[in-house]
Amino acid sequence: MHPTLNIAVRAARAAGKIVARYSNRIDSLTITNKARNDFVSEVDRMAEYEIIRQLTRAFPDHGIFAEESGEIKKGEYRWIIDPLDGTTNFLYGIPQYAVSIALQHGDQLEQAVIYDPAKDDLFTASRGEGAQLNGKRLRVTGRSGMENALLATGIPYRPDQDLPLFLKTLEALIPDTAGVRRPGSAALDLAWVAAGRFDGFWEFGLHAWDIAAGVLMVREAGGLVGDLEGGTSYLESGDIVAATPKVYDEMLKRLAPVLRDRDQAA
Repeated sequence: MHPTLNIAVRAARAAGKIVARYSNRIDSLTITNKARNDFVSEVDRMAEYEIIRQLTRAFPDHGIFAEESGEIKKGEYRWIIDPLDGTTNFLYGIPQYAVSIALQHGDQLEQAVIYDPAKDDLFTASRGEGAQLNGKRLRVTGRSGMENALLATGIPYRPDQDLPLFLKTLEALIPDTAGVRRPGSAALDLAWVAAGRFDGFWEFGLHAWDIAAGVLMVREAGGLVGDLEGGTSYLESGDIVAATPKVYDEMLKRLAPVLRDRDQAA
């Protein structure tokens, strides 16, 4: 394992211990709303603090961009951190959430860790060196098209997200598939694409900390990642498609007329 990745794994596991410690003590937590339907708890903050503490101790010159703290430090290398992706699941006792940490150098994502403390699943990836789950190499599925493909997504729930557009994308993508799942953690959705548990994933209105680690994971497992039009703006726009190659191509083809209609109506 790359030495930098090893430290990120250590930080993710430490944060995961904090999350696990409170998973059966939800009633004791102070929960606040960052925005409508957007929750944050003490656990998010404690886990993020621990990740930042460990990373800054090991890499004092690196930048930090975290969900709860924002961009607290700039540097040539930048850590992108989500201490608890799937907070709503966590607060409701649904065991589908994860710690997500990625290292970016310039425009390149270099290292990625997604840790699922509920299942003790550790997903890791290093650029050019592949992706792994608990030490075993990951590959996306060999699905040859949309027929019988299993997709994952996130349903818009915030006022600033476009639910009507999402419903049109759902209508375009669901025919011929084996179905669509909405598990509730984008980081794990992407990790599961990398692991072959899903054939594809799409969502829009996300943040860089939700998807940065998962993007590298999918790529290193042989998948493709882009924005809804196949471009590279996903970390900025939060709009993302990720899938095994042939499913990815078909998803973009099906999304194209939906986006064209949106643009013409604008």
